[in-house]
Amino acid sequence: MSVAAVTAVVVTFNRRDLLAESLTALLAQTRVPDRIVVVDNASSDGTAAMVRDRFPDVDLLELPRNVGGAGGFGAGMARALDGRADLLWLLDDDTVPEPGALRALLDARDRATADDGAPTLVASRVVWTDGRDHPMNTPRAKPRVPAAERQVAQAAGCVPIRSASFVSVLVDAAVVRERGLPVADYFLWNDDFEFTTRLLRGRRGLLCPDSVVVHKTRAFGGTETDPGDRFFYEVRNKIWLFTGSPGLSLPERVLYAGSTLRRWSRTFAASSDRTVLRRALLRGIRDGVLSRPRPTAALLRDVGVNAEVNVVNDASRSVDEPPRS
Repeated sequence: MSVAAVTAVVVTFNRRDLLAESLTALLAQTRVPDRIVVVDNASSDGTAAMVRDRFPDVDLLELPRNVGGAGGFGAGMARALDGRADLLWLLDDDTVPEPGALRALLDARDRATADDGAPTLVASRVVWTDGRDHPMNTPRAKPRVPAAERQVAQAAGCVPIRSASFVSVLVDAAVVRERGLPVADYFLWNDDFEFTTRLLRGRRGLLCPDSVVVHKTRAFGGTETDPGDRFFYEVRNKIWLFTGSPGLSLPERVLYAGSTLRRWSRTFAASSDRTVLRRALLRGIRDGVLSRPRPTAALLRDVGVNAEVNVVNDASRSVDEPPRS
């Protein structure tokens, strides 16, 4: 049975009531996290006051401005890594874990420990409010899995994966210290994909179906469902990812770029306002090609967070060079 110290990191922005539901569920786990860090992205709805009043034992980090999910998780992980944290449980503020969600992740991690150690991350099964698997949070299956790795995963009741989302994933803190925080300048979209593929390159990740969380989005659907102006972040960040992240090999970049173009085509086909999407697409291409992400440590330092606790993402490293092992 795992005795690792678990710090849950929850990022929130103007979702006071959903956050309260999420924190209540975290504290009702059959295996309660050892520490909970809540990052408030400068909410204006009384979120911080609610946390202080109803959850006084939570470590509340109030940021002076909204740095998005990417910056929020970077700030929260940096805060968690300042203390004793063996594992980081990363969750969105609209994620409500079932009572046994964390215990299932830890048990799966223990069962999947092999000669090369424990898996780098274990992700939960994410469902919508009606119990259907949520298409927004489906991890990418790992292609060409070695037989031994597949057998270990199957024995643990899990599936090998190549990426995961921040909705609910348990991450090895030592690997985060080694390979770096999320790229804060992504702001939103693709930050979790870049981060988890970078952590998992050359390592093992699992999807644990026994760990179930409910993602309480307003509607059921994927990220391609009429994103409006936010499509800018999808385009810009994908270009940054495919041209600058060490998380993907060259064949993977080609494969995922092809699937991205197909998804963008579906997004345009389903959109009710293609003019907005076209404008966002052009802005995203321009910024993705002409700019690079700002250093995460510098961006977080601007909001009062010390991120010098690990190897911060090096945007100058060749995209064909895997992260140091």
